Parts: sequence; C-alpha cells; structure tokens
Amino acid sequence: MDNIILIGMPGSGKSTLGVVLAKILNYGFVDSDLLIQSREGKKLYELIDDYGLEGFLKIEDQVNRHISGRQTVVATGGSAVYNPASMEYLKSTGIVVYLRVSCAALKKRLGDLDRRGVVIGAGQTLKDLYEERRPYYEKYADITVDLDGLSMEEALEKLVYAIESYEES
Repeated sequence: MDNIILIGMPGSGKSTLGVVLAKILNYGFVDSDLLIQSREGKKLYELIDDYGLEGFLKIEDQVNRHISGRQTVVATGGSAVYNPASMEYLKSTGIVVYLRVSCAALKKRLGDLDRRGVVIGAGQTLKDLYEERRPYYEKYADITVDLDGLSMEEALEKLVYAIESYEES
C-alpha cells in the first residue's frame, strides 16, 4: 500500500485520526502543518499574519510538494486543496481520503479560527469556508468517509474499512 493522504476541513480529525491510523497500519505519520511550523520557525497563524493568505499558501505548497516516504499517513492542512500542484503530487504518492464532517459538527469542534491558523478570508464565516472548500475536497478524494456523530473508535473503524475496501477494488 502506498501513502494515505488525509484531506478535509480544519477540525475534521486529520491529525488526530491520522496518527492513530498510522499506528494501526504500522505506517509513518507526517502532519504537514507541523512541517510548515518547523521549517518556518513560527506558528501557522503567525505565518498568515506575516505573509498573508497567498504567502502562506506558497509556503504550504512548497512543503507539501516535498513530502516523501512510503507507507506514510499524511495529514494535510485544510487549505492544501487550494494548490493544484501540491494535490497532484500528493495524489501521485497514494490514496487521498476526504474526512467529511458537517459544518454544524465543525462549529462544535473548532475554537478560535484565527489562533488555529486557518486560511480564511476577511469577513468569511466557517460556513462560507466550508462551502468554498467542499468542491475541492470532493475533486481530489479517492475515498470519502463521513464522520458525523462517530466516536474516535467508530471513525477509525470506518476509515480502515473504507481504505481496505478501496484497495481490494
């Protein structure tokens, strides 16, 4: 099996589920947001403040296009789908899994979007962002896994089943 690339909205569980999924599959784990922070020496929201949304997206694109490895679970930032070159590169390395969570569920999970380092335009709401990004997630996904109302264990079980089913087809 190649890499598993997790995409989805902030708060959808990419990092949380990704690290446990990697343990279950005996894979490596990479969180692209952590790679960005490590490379730049700043938190995501500081990078957005310093370079603006476009500048941050360029940094994210550079980092994502240099993620390497095999049998690795990659948790991307929610904005990774704005970079076609990055997504085509990541897609060429494995299976892209969209972790779909409703906007209502995300509102309950997320705190301060600005402090979280979310790429969101001035005056844009979470619902606006959700509606803007959803077509991108759907475009790049090989698999979509709905996670609304599931516990961590249920979500992992559904995720593993979806991946195994995809590989068998």
